Amino acid sequence: MRIILAATLLAGISLIPMAQAQTDGTPSVAQSDRFSLGQIIVTAQRLDGVGIDANTLSADAIYTFNRGALDDAVNLMPGVASGNSGGTRNERLVFVRGFDRFQVPLSIDGIRVYLPADNRLDYGRFLTTDIAEVQVAKGYASVLDGPGAMGGAINLVTRKPTKELDIDVRGTINLDNDGDYAGYSTSAMIGTKQDRWYAQASYARSFTDHWDLPNDFRATVPTLEDGGERDFSRTRDWRVNAKVGFTPNETDEYAISYTRQEGAKEAPLHVSDTVSTPRFWTWPSWDIESVYFLSTTALGDRATLKTRAYYNSFASILRSFNDRNQDTQSRPYAFDSPYRDRAWGGSAQLDFQASDADTLRIAFHYRHDKHVEAQTSFSMTGVPSTEPEQTQTENVFSAALENELKLTPTLSFTLGGSFDWRDLKRAEEYGSPLGTSGTPATLYNYPRRDADTWNLQGRLDWQASEALSLHASLSSRARFPTIFERFSQRFNQAIPNPDLKAERANNAEIGGTWLNGSVKLEGALFYSWIDNAIIQSVPILAYPCTASTAPPTVPTPGCDQRYMSQSQNVGKGHYYGGEISLSATLMPGLDAGFNYTLTKRRLHYAGQDAFELTGVPTHKGFAWLAWSPVEQLHIVPSVDLASKRWTLFTATPSSDPVRYYRTGAYVNASLRIDYALTDNVDIGVGGRNLFDDYYTLTDGFPEPGRTLFASIRVKY
Repeated sequence: MRIILAATLLAGISLIPMAQAQTDGTPSVAQSDRFSLGQIIVTAQRLDGVGIDANTLSADAIYTFNRGALDDAVNLMPGVASGNSGGTRNERLVFVRGFDRFQVPLSIDGIRVYLPADNRLDYGRFLTTDIAEVQVAKGYASVLDGPGAMGGAINLVTRKPTKELDIDVRGTINLDNDGDYAGYSTSAMIGTKQDRWYAQASYARSFTDHWDLPNDFRATVPTLEDGGERDFSRTRDWRVNAKVGFTPNETDEYAISYTRQEGAKEAPLHVSDTVSTPRFWTWPSWDIESVYFLSTTALGDRATLKTRAYYNSFASILRSFNDRNQDTQSRPYAFDSPYRDRAWGGSAQLDFQASDADTLRIAFHYRHDKHVEAQTSFSMTGVPSTEPEQTQTENVFSAALENELKLTPTLSFTLGGSFDWRDLKRAEEYGSPLGTSGTPATLYNYPRRDADTWNLQGRLDWQASEALSLHASLSSRARFPTIFERFSQRFNQAIPNPDLKAERANNAEIGGTWLNGSVKLEGALFYSWIDNAIIQSVPILAYPCTASTAPPTVPTPGCDQRYMSQSQNVGKGHYYGGEISLSATLMPGLDAGFNYTLTKRRLHYAGQDAFELTGVPTHKGFAWLAWSPVEQLHIVPSVDLASKRWTLFTATPSSDPVRYYRTGAYVNASLRIDYALTDNVDIGVGGRNLFDDYYTLTDGFPEPGRTLFASIRVKY
């Protein structure tokens, strides 16, 4: 039975280290369209133009390169790679320096989005067309953020009005490889900024009717996929956001924000797997609704109090059908699996400037998750069977302390630490407990175990000259396992492990930024030691007829012995590499930029040699030109490239050994051409994967071929 997800928001985040603060030339918070209460103030100066930095991705870059979903957008940045989960879940992934979605928290306006049952975030569900900025912390994420930032953190900053009447409307129509209609995306924002208050409403929608496979695709199993339009590739997502803010003076700000997001998707099939039984899954709903309050209050001249509070609900349903027609549910594997979840919590952070050189910050976080599931199963009799409701509730706390000390006018040292603890209140399951096969299904509780862990980090920042800044950091961060990792029996193939501990990463980094006029160069070297890593499928010899959940050391006569799996803290390894990015104005009207990332990962555990980490390319890069031969015309060619990455060969009989291989190398060319009809109206055309490159990021699931688009933007 599938463990049900619960969507949670976690307040309080400081994604970009304080030492990267704004410098002269960057718009102030009041002038920026980035929602200041939900933003982490990036200290490095931003250049005009496209806006792809080491830690930030601008709305202009998202629009210019037509990246409407989060996974596609952050793939523009160094140190970040997008991927595809494949399989029946059809989820888009994001990796930050090799760390996955379990280890890199995602937040919106500093409020965390968390799925405590298994945290399988689908980054393709998060639209970016109405986002002001994406911020990514890599390796070093402040302990003030709250728990879980083992490998970094991602924050989406929503937009904020900057003038008395602020309007921005965008629309894009997408075409497939043959020039046929394939979908559209649109967004609209209207807002007002007054002396002491502001208000805004925004809407974004994306619909994919289908996308085409590359022309080089050759169908090997036409019943699974025959080429052309990719079967079951339809998706729909929309989001609305409204916020009202009060700014009584120059230092204080209070805002309340409401967001509703709805989505639906289908799941393409493996193009050649004739061994496994296809799963015809669809998600008719994947909906989040949230309301949150954020504030900043100056307490005298030396102290500032920041608070956040939120309430969130998450409702969705996964449906499994008999066959590809997706209109009948009468087989044993057909089911409806609904999600009904609630979450609430908040944080408070006090910043106190003890002296001109010494600043102390204290933060406390609380989050409560409640998740409810009740699966309905079907059979040949046509009579559905619905389980009783199963509930899981859990509290998570974090207390953090950080001190920033200016050793000299150009050298500062930041030291931080936190203590996180988890209080599991309820963990129900329906079925036959492991080791009691053949007994009637019943509602029972998993063993409850609480847990705690610590985090510690330090960072040096040196402004070596007016143009050159350098930094070095060392961070030790931990991540609690999800309910899925602790308790899921994975269709009676796994043994629960209530005592599963937090996994840990020790991250080291040295890097710097050189900014001279219109040239900006950024680079970093990183190394991470992974300890107590959670391996989700450690094989264990088990005996189903044994009464105990623990497998015996001696087989019981007459038992049908078989291997099962269990999540265990047995992994050790290291990730390392480097990244570099350069942007410059080559001449008036001609800008250019590129970035490159090297990522090496190795994780191992005793007794298992045939194991590889999947989803991350060793080499990845992005390069672009922005040319304006005349003021109204903008021509932007670009190229994405990546080397091969490990994937798991799934189309194999169970008697064959597990086999890993490398796939996914690509060089994709893109082009966008925009023309300004007036000062307020732009039109554009473009395309992605122009040479129709055929490649797969995960076994059996090719990526889209050539796509074309036309867009219009009206702003006032």
